[in-house]
Amino acid sequence: MATGSSSTTDINTYMGQERALRAGRLGTAGLLLSVLAASAPLMVVAGVMPTTYGVMGIVGQPLLFVVLGVVLALFSVGYAEMSRHVHNAGAFYAYIARGLGATAGAGASYVALVAYSAMQVGVYGIFGFEVSGLFATYLDITLAWWIPALAAVAAVGALGWLKIDLNARVLGVLLLIECVLVVVFDIAAVAEPGKAGLSLHAFNPDTLTGAGLGTALCFCIAAFVGFEQAPVYAEETSRPQVVVSRVMYLAVAFVALFFAVSSWALTVATGPSGIVPAAQKEGPGLLFSLTESRLGTTFTDVLHILFVTGMFAAMLSFHNVVARYAFAMGREGLLPAAFGRTSQSSGAPASGSLLQSVISLVVVAAFALTDGKPTGDPTAPVLRLFTWMGNVGALGVILLMAAASFAVIAFFVRRGAAGAQAVRLVASGLAGIALLVIAVYTVKDFDVLVGAGPDSALSRLLPAVIAAALVVGLVIGAVLRSTNPEAHARIGLSNEAFRLERAARELTGG
Repeated sequence: MATGSSSTTDINTYMGQERALRAGRLGTAGLLLSVLAASAPLMVVAGVMPTTYGVMGIVGQPLLFVVLGVVLALFSVGYAEMSRHVHNAGAFYAYIARGLGATAGAGASYVALVAYSAMQVGVYGIFGFEVSGLFATYLDITLAWWIPALAAVAAVGALGWLKIDLNARVLGVLLLIECVLVVVFDIAAVAEPGKAGLSLHAFNPDTLTGAGLGTALCFCIAAFVGFEQAPVYAEETSRPQVVVSRVMYLAVAFVALFFAVSSWALTVATGPSGIVPAAQKEGPGLLFSLTESRLGTTFTDVLHILFVTGMFAAMLSFHNVVARYAFAMGREGLLPAAFGRTSQSSGAPASGSLLQSVISLVVVAAFALTDGKPTGDPTAPVLRLFTWMGNVGALGVILLMAAASFAVIAFFVRRGAAGAQAVRLVASGLAGIALLVIAVYTVKDFDVLVGAGPDSALSRLLPAVIAAALVVGLVIGAVLRSTNPEAHARIGLSNEAFRLERAARELTGG
């Protein structure tokens, strides 16, 4: 598929225009904003960071973000190089298929679909809860969390049908505003530090000790989720062989620096010795209490609102990714063919978007119907829907990144390019091993991540969702290999398969 223009001739494929995403819709800035929106910076600073400090007691969270930034930069070295050779909306599973085989790719496709879908649906819970709180605080209106959650499902679903460049503008505006507000807090914390002054103690390696380190790794790596989505949009960028890799490097660098500085600013504001007790006392309200004392009530009120819009941006970003995975899977026979077609008006993967909207509606409704707590109680929307789904999704993405790291090695070795790509393959191997270690910690500490007891069945059932998705995908791949070898061989090839089919028919006169 040509990707240098958005003209009708360029976006046609052998299988027809409706089987192709519109090329040339995203440049570097649009793609960068789209993938960074998934990391929801304000949600991480206000939610993930206080939880990591308070629950795990790890003062060295800023250093942890730096360490993870290095690990994911190593991952990006091979992953970005792979993006120059494979342009497919099914990024993870396409890479794994090209490196580890089509059946492995089929398994990865279902893991990706379930993981990103779970992360997207989970955010509806905390979004609904926070909007409900805003209504209670500022309008004195009692509103059940599921009402704004369902309204968001409808709004995100509608935006998912629009052109991706329009989505990028929405995401970009929301992202930039919340980042600016966080930076304002960072500056205020440095200008008015706690009793310990501008202490760099949080970057001391001695702070990364204790039983909570493994769990803290799981929490912090989830904050990076989003940068790896860049290849999903490869077919819609102007120059995928350049733009995608550039965006991944920029995204990893930005997230690592932004979160390291912001988590350090929290320790500066409270003092390194005070950050854990403050986080335990305030919880997600820590950031807002610190801004109110330094920047005033108006700024804090605006921050509360942007906290919600940042969640909306994350939901839209994840929705777009799920829709494109469904599109790629439908196009390659891993889902019904209807999912492999785009909207004639916008070029968006409409069927995939509708699928994710329906899944969101069903899951949110299920949690709403089983919520027996009074309005304002966070159990169902936050402690269950958001926490359970978010950690299931994070586990899936970590495993996909690990598998993709080893797939990169296999891909270039098979092409006889191991020598030329030696540095990248070593980086991929190191990243793959590190990611597997984090995945083991994630499964081991899943009871802590989801707030269940050590003997709770929940800590086994939720990770089993990812295992079940993998098994389903592998079975479908094996069946496809047996019943339709040609379709099985096309897994991960995308439009390359269409060009091969056309060439074969031309040779045979078909």
